[in-house]
Amino acid sequence: MKNVLGTPLRECSAEPLAGFFRDGFCHTCREDSGSHTVCAEMSEAFLLFSQSRGNDLISPQEAYDFPGLKPGDRWCLCAARWLEAEQAGCAPPVNLLATHEEALKVIPLALLQRYATA
Repeated sequence: MKNVLGTPLRECSAEPLAGFFRDGFCHTCREDSGSHTVCAEMSEAFLLFSQSRGNDLISPQEAYDFPGLKPGDRWCLCAARWLEAEQAGCAPPVNLLATHEEALKVIPLALLQRYATA
C-alpha cells in the first residue's frame, strides 16, 4: 500500500481505531464506496460541518463501537467529503504519509499538500 507521496502507507490512528477496515490505516477496497482514504486531524469546524451534512462524527455510537471524535483525533475521511469541506472553507489538516494514493483520484496532490501536517 502506498500513500499520496508514493512511499509505504503509514498508520493513521490506533486510538480511536480508524479506517474502513478499522485497522488504523486509510486503505480501501471496492466495497468502500466512500473511499475512506484521507487521514485527517479533526477540527471543530470540520466536525460541525460533517454533522451539518448528516454524518455525525461527534456522537458515540456504541452499536458500531464508535467512540465519537473530538478535535485533535485522526480519522480516515472520505476523499469527496474532505474536498467538499475544503470548498466550504473548513477542511481539516491532512497527514500525507497516512493518506492512501487512491485519494488522488478525487483530490489533487497540490491541494492536499496545502493542508499537510506530515
